[in-house]
Amino acid sequence: MKKFHLASKFAPAFVLAALSLSLAAPTVPAQAPSSDISIKNPAEYNAYQNVATQTDAKAKASASESFLQTYPQSVLKKSVLDGLVDAYSSYDPDKTVDAAQRMLQVDPNNLKAMYLIDFIDKQKAGQAAAAKDTAKQAQLLDDAAAMAQKGLAATKPADVKDEDFKKQKLTTDALFYSILSNDALYSKKDIPAAVTAFRTELEYLAKNSPEATTTVGSPGLSDTLLLGQAYTQVSPPDMVNAVWFLARAENFAPAGFKPVIDKQARYWYKRFHGKEDGFEKVLALAATTVFPPPDFKIDPAPTPKDIADGVVASTPDLNTLALADKEYILANASKENAEKLWALLKDQVSQVPGTVLAATANQVQLAVTDDAKADKKPDFTVNMKTPLADKDIPAVGSDVTTLIGTYDSYTQSPAQIILRDGEFQVTKKPVAKKPSAAHKKPASLESSPATSKAPTAAQKAAAKKAAAAKAKAAQAAS
Repeated sequence: MKKFHLASKFAPAFVLAALSLSLAAPTVPAQAPSSDISIKNPAEYNAYQNVATQTDAKAKASASESFLQTYPQSVLKKSVLDGLVDAYSSYDPDKTVDAAQRMLQVDPNNLKAMYLIDFIDKQKAGQAAAAKDTAKQAQLLDDAAAMAQKGLAATKPADVKDEDFKKQKLTTDALFYSILSNDALYSKKDIPAAVTAFRTELEYLAKNSPEATTTVGSPGLSDTLLLGQAYTQVSPPDMVNAVWFLARAENFAPAGFKPVIDKQARYWYKRFHGKEDGFEKVLALAATTVFPPPDFKIDPAPTPKDIADGVVASTPDLNTLALADKEYILANASKENAEKLWALLKDQVSQVPGTVLAATANQVQLAVTDDAKADKKPDFTVNMKTPLADKDIPAVGSDVTTLIGTYDSYTQSPAQIILRDGEFQVTKKPVAKKPSAAHKKPASLESSPATSKAPTAAQKAAAKKAAAAKAKAAQAAS
């Protein structure tokens, strides 16, 4: 009986931000400058008006930098920095980070500044991963994670309205949770911690912004995929949750990603369930909710013990089973069923065809079943009745069909059947017997091929001429 095997070539590698390769930084609501702020210096006022009226991002950035250099202690410094961050974010990531860091010196709880720094660091980490610079990737994610922790813990500034702060948090916290998840996965390489972090992120989104888990380009969708993959890497793999989140990601992934994710999801479903029936229902259900329902389950595939015991229960005469099936039952069935079969085999002589894995004068080790051959592990050992001559010892890798032995003992772990009194059956070729003298044809009947044929017309004429000559000679003599 052939065991079920699934090649591990599909054991999947993690896909870094696979579904968010072309993100643009989302807009984070900011606080407008207070209307009661007044500027007494006309020159400063004019400089600020020059900043506020610029519509081109680069021109606005230049005017803002000039204002901040000229009036470093201005009451409008925070407002100008906020505009400068926005201006740089449209065309220069490095200058965006620099401006955001300057903003945090003025306003340590500024969510927009923390968000943009983390957003850019996460993108750079993805680029480092693509360049196989894992050290740089890890450092960027560690730095971003530290900022994310600050962002999640940030309290509302006194001059920010509750409604504005809540809107900011809805935008920023999703990224902060994603940063912590990715840092645990890629930098810390702590899979259980990554699973917990991804679930925390998705729980937050499911409660506050469920559409973010289905939107292409959002961390929520790519992190759903990563969570599914992470579940395959825990020990032991959690295949039920892996299938759920892979199927969830497949439902909303771009068309180009769907076949790859589908192959992963089906691989783990089949590995757990044993076959693909029912997968489509799981796929459809996963489209309806972020997390699996409380009663969600996937029936596991029958275990080797289930299969072996089932064969014993359904086979009236166990002697009729193939040799490989008998070996499978002895290795995997319950002790009771294994002993039931062994009682029929013990002390019986059997032919043992297989591939030689090791051989000496006194013992031959064979791989008999397909699985044993594939694994190159012996599942039958035959102890010889008498030592083999050197010339008769079978070569490793050769296939033998004439070896017989008597069942002697077996073990379930490792699966092994031992036979005694082994010997190679010798089949003698029949020797053709020579006919006895009594059965030999007389020499007169043993004619050549030429004389054995019917006489030709020429031969008949020559014979008639010879007979006439003989008769004439006899007449002359008389």
